[in-house]
Amino acid sequence: MTQFLPIFPLGIVVFPNEGLNLHIFEPRYIQLINDCVRMQKPFGIPTVMNGKVQERGALMQITDLSQGFDADRQMGENGGDIRTESLGTFRVLEVVKSVPDKLYQGAIVHIDPRESTDLPSLPPLLLTAIRQLHGLLNIEKKFPFPDSELRSFDVAHHLGFSLEEEYQLRELMEERQRQEFIRRHLGRVVPTLQAMEQLKERARLNGHFRPLPGHSIE
Repeated sequence: MTQFLPIFPLGIVVFPNEGLNLHIFEPRYIQLINDCVRMQKPFGIPTVMNGKVQERGALMQITDLSQGFDADRQMGENGGDIRTESLGTFRVLEVVKSVPDKLYQGAIVHIDPRESTDLPSLPPLLLTAIRQLHGLLNIEKKFPFPDSELRSFDVAHHLGFSLEEEYQLRELMEERQRQEFIRRHLGRVVPTLQAMEQLKERARLNGHFRPLPGHSIE
């Protein structure tokens, strides 16, 4: 499906069904949000990388007006906060830099078909590798769903991907492809972290127990 979208370019990747809180303060984006609220329309967040708006982006729906809005549900000139959720992804066909009577830009986009909800969940070996990664990093992550319901987009922000890698992951249109992408990433990162831990352990032991010249351990 092809349509026009107001766009809010940002240097982030938003995955389908992901919630995103935004603080709005620039006049052009205050106008964008007010238009979307009034017309009950979505907007787009195309990813910005290396100073350029990329071809792929997230279709966003406003789910809550947190603060900064008047009784008519319009944001004031000082801006405010909104909650949004990604409905899916799109591909930019053409950026419309000048929209009549508007401060913001838009784009002609093709909305990607929604994926089936009957997707393969992350296999146990992949979940084990993810938790191994978090253990090596000394961090604890709680995911929003039970293990049997987790998919690639549910864990993608918690795997140490760069912005470019998150963008590449979102470009993959099939869940099994995304899981393979994650598996390869973990296959590179986990052994590297394990080697670093072994190196730190050897450094600690050598520092504590190796006698220095002219000294003895009592």
